[in-house]
Amino acid sequence: MQKNITSLGSLNWDDLKFFLEVARTRKASSAAKRLAVDYTTVSRRISSLEGALGTLLFEKSRTNGFVLTAEGQRLMGYAESIESTLHMACEQVSGSGVALSGHVRMGCTEGFGSFFITPQLSHFVDAYPAISVDILPLPHFISLSKREADIVIALERPEHGPYVCCKLCDYRLQLYATQEYLDQHPPIRRASDLGRHRFVSYVDDLAFSNELLYLANALPNATANLRSTSVIAQFVAAQQGRALAILPCFLAAQDPKLLPVLTDEVNITRQFWMYCREDLRKLKRITLLWDYIRDVTERNQALLMGKNREMVFHD
Repeated sequence: MQKNITSLGSLNWDDLKFFLEVARTRKASSAAKRLAVDYTTVSRRISSLEGALGTLLFEKSRTNGFVLTAEGQRLMGYAESIESTLHMACEQVSGSGVALSGHVRMGCTEGFGSFFITPQLSHFVDAYPAISVDILPLPHFISLSKREADIVIALERPEHGPYVCCKLCDYRLQLYATQEYLDQHPPIRRASDLGRHRFVSYVDDLAFSNELLYLANALPNATANLRSTSVIAQFVAAQQGRALAILPCFLAAQDPKLLPVLTDEVNITRQFWMYCREDLRKLKRITLLWDYIRDVTERNQALLMGKNREMVFHD
């Protein structure tokens, strides 16, 4: 495509919104769904933007979808800056009522997202009905760079990127079994007794973080006859009373039938980290949710550390 000098008058600013969605999803069909338009509208808007700028922004591939060209990558940074500035401008000029409204998408690890964050967010949206929240409790990493979420809670602190990050909390994992399992299998008095028992655990080579390889690290000689990439699946399997499982205390607390075993010898502490993009952190709805999550996790330290089974909610 031949380059020319672009005038601001020829640029449709709304096309940048379409550009950002295609860049983040790499699929015009996915961008169309997120923008609630049809595929041809997305395609037309991208062509319009490329024509106005006089450059190719995407290379189209059957296997990789829409891949940013070098020019597209440069535009991405500017477009995201414009997007963030518009969000901030709307909050500054719209008044407090509008500022405490809008949409937030939160990504989180599967177990914590499903069994702790989701119950807490149900109370949050009651308190702030003008703010809508998507919760993504998924057993894999969630990308902020692709705007898959606005806030992420993860097992590991991000190594680099334009992010604001804080340690959210410590949490504890312990070995659990049902009373039925303990009654029907050899007694467990010390860690050396565990060699005669069966476990439920992660699929080691499919774990998205080394922080999840609890069994291999805590009990190297343990045998897992049933493995899953999902901690919720492991929780459900342990409920059946056929095997032992290392589970987060906040998850095992959901079922009083699951009893901690060898609490002094099998006692693992991990951390959750919360982070978001720097350009979003000052948005009032982001700040509100960020502070809310920090508050409720602090209130629930006893649950997270396995000292009680009761969840506490915001006043």
